Amino acid sequence: MTLELRGVSKTVEGQTHIYPTDLTLEKSTMNVLLGSTLSGKTSLMRLMAGLDVPATGQVFWNGEDVTGQRVQDRKVAMVYQQFINYPSMSVYDNIASPMKLMGIDRAEIDRRVRDTAELMKLTPMLDRKPLELSGGQQQRCALARALVKNAGLVLLDEPLANLDYKLREELRIEIPKIFEASGSIFVYATTEPEEALLLGGNVATLSEGRITQFGPTPSVYRQPVDATTARVFSDPPMNFLQISKTGNSITFGDGQSVVATGKIAELADGRYTAGFRPNHLELGQHAADAMEFRTTLNVTELTGSETFVHLDHHGERWVGLIHGVHNLTLGTELSVWLDPRHVYIFGENGKMVAPAAYALAA
Repeated sequence: MTLELRGVSKTVEGQTHIYPTDLTLEKSTMNVLLGSTLSGKTSLMRLMAGLDVPATGQVFWNGEDVTGQRVQDRKVAMVYQQFINYPSMSVYDNIASPMKLMGIDRAEIDRRVRDTAELMKLTPMLDRKPLELSGGQQQRCALARALVKNAGLVLLDEPLANLDYKLREELRIEIPKIFEASGSIFVYATTEPEEALLLGGNVATLSEGRITQFGPTPSVYRQPVDATTARVFSDPPMNFLQISKTGNSITFGDGQSVVATGKIAELADGRYTAGFRPNHLELGQHAADAMEFRTTLNVTELTGSETFVHLDHHGERWVGLIHGVHNLTLGTELSVWLDPRHVYIFGENGKMVAPAAYALAA
């Protein structure tokens, strides 16, 4: 069972929403579409489902060209962030409705409905109408209806956004197990890098209608092919700093130099861009060979156990994610430290030319 996109694109009123895209998804896999709002995630899912016809290219299901086939004739289930339920039906009948249309035996329908309702914490609500439920419960009802179909392709467009934190965490663990057992191809759209990492499987990073990288989630996170992918797969986005290489020396923005080692030592002399994630900036305690940068503190945000610091470094905007709660004075100079082993190096064209040393060791 495979879903294959060959040169698929989408245009709306002359504007390109999806540039020509090649992508192959395999049976029993979880595939996360990760990107910001308007990056093309929903447009790509609609092309996969058959809700939209591509401007160019073809869609293949198990080797068969289904480009012009109606969505009703495909084994597809789709759930949106904006939940859709039948208001006149009970929760039980909402969940059972696709199986009734498929002509499944009544006893099998009852078993699937009750098993799925138990997973979604909906068992006490089976006799209620959707409008008698909370927003989160209504979304769980819509999600349950997709799960029971045993569709070959299941598309979930930010389906957990309206659920409380605890239930989101539970379902992030359970959903992959369900689809792995069913043999379905699972496509899950999200704007949150953390959610992509928790779900695992494969990830496709999207930016402005293009897939910038596709592969196993840990690999894409640790070794992004370019600065765009690194920016997408970091929350807050990756920080950047101009550097130069001369001989065996790398000079950073504040005039600090470190010895070039590993792949960095093999680079030609010239200017490059260094990238590092917010959680790799440190206050106070730091590695012995860490580099110090003097910045101006603009904003702080407390998350409970961590502090976001928004910094100005000679006109460059950085964000640091610092462990612990810190009482800092806005507008003052703040020294932060960075272990050079956490730094990625990108060429002038944005392509990664040297991954972080810790990424290589991971």
